[in-house]
Amino acid sequence: MNKLLLLGLATLFFTFSATAQEIEESENPVEDEFTRIIEGSNDYQGYKVVDYNDLVKLKQNTANFISNLNNEIVTQKNTIDQQQKEVIQLKNNLESTQDNLKEVTAEKDAITFLGMPFSKGTYMALMWGIVAILILFLLFFIFQFKKGHAQTSEARNNLIATDKEFDEYKAKALVKEQRLGRLLQDERNKASDR
Repeated sequence: MNKLLLLGLATLFFTFSATAQEIEESENPVEDEFTRIIEGSNDYQGYKVVDYNDLVKLKQNTANFISNLNNEIVTQKNTIDQQQKEVIQLKNNLESTQDNLKEVTAEKDAITFLGMPFSKGTYMALMWGIVAILILFLLFFIFQFKKGHAQTSEARNNLIATDKEFDEYKAKALVKEQRLGRLLQDERNKASDR
């Protein structure tokens, strides 16, 4: 008897667990209700006899299930519409942010020089161009200075040489004048002696 009781309890346990799994796995309660009504109906002369209350309950459950599905569809549609609006708004915000980023990047990369905006590359090229021109002018003026200095040194050297020649000429002329003056004096003395 204990074996029979244990066997009965085990069978009952497995039946309940299988039924519980079927109830948990089922997503369509209307289909489950139809299955229950068909399985619970009686046979009469080849026909199935269904309890009227079960049919009314099935009708109510079906109406409730359809109503729930419609509500869920409306909720899902509203959620989708709201998400689409949010997506559109986010896209607009993204475009606006990207435009602002482009403007800020352009302003960050731009440098105003003499009231005109320049990109950093153009500004750097302009500055290096100005530096190169200034270096060329500096080299030109250094060359001109050296050339002028060389000419000045040469002119000084020529002046010094000319001064030396003039001093020598003056000394020679003085010596010549003195000699001629003596000769003249000698001739005057001779002439007065006669």
